[in-house]
Amino acid sequence: MGEIKVSPDYNWFRSTVPLKKLQYPVYWDHLEFCDGFRKLLDHLQLDKVHLFGASLGGFLAQKFAEYTHKSPRVQSLILCNSFSDTSIFNQTWTANSFWLMPAFMLKKIVLGNFASGPLDPEMADGIDFMVDRLESLGQSELASRLTLNCQNSYVEPHKIRDIPVTIMDVFDQSALSTEAKEEMYKLYPNARRAHLKTGGNFPYLCRSAEVNLYIQIHLLQFHGTRYAAIDPSMVSAEELEVQKISLHTSNEQEEQ
Repeated sequence: MGEIKVSPDYNWFRSTVPLKKLQYPVYWDHLEFCDGFRKLLDHLQLDKVHLFGASLGGFLAQKFAEYTHKSPRVQSLILCNSFSDTSIFNQTWTANSFWLMPAFMLKKIVLGNFASGPLDPEMADGIDFMVDRLESLGQSELASRLTLNCQNSYVEPHKIRDIPVTIMDVFDQSALSTEAKEEMYKLYPNARRAHLKTGGNFPYLCRSAEVNLYIQIHLLQFHGTRYAAIDPSMVSAEELEVQKISLHTSNEQEEQ
């Protein structure tokens, strides 16, 4: 796939909010996070947004859509290796004690979910990148994110059933169990499904070309509407179709 073109909207966003500074503060519950994210959208003067969320990010995206369902702020969701109920981690009973734990212990908990053993170079690089990012987080940041990940909560699907959803997951090993994936399929029976043969916990890093393609395919349904997320001059339907066929051919060759 060729070099990714840079959208004028992306340049505007980067000039408004430098990406290196765009990290959410320490939050200790989902309601607090949702209120903070709503304020960010208000500051950026964004009426409705398309959200891509992976793992905890996907869960928080669903909770934000649920939080704003009376005055919708989410136009669509792309959920990568995500879940709908925190009880799948069997850690709800420890959620309120993470703030007491030292940083090294919190990092050990997170690293326990990372893949080990032989990996292809792209997946190994993705894990190395995430380990570096993990080292950059302080104790309060780590504790708050683990608390959000394990605090007893679930998505109420009736509040977000009208939102277009794409569920993206991988067929190889990840922190998400098969049962959690099946629950997501049941929760969103009309969702589009984007399956990647490999990618582990971080397909958006090690399989970025495939993930970007699936995102573009998801957003194609909004072309020509007020909520179009891709500038028509940036990518055409024909280009997407060619890329889709190329990806399908590549996957078939890997299976042979």
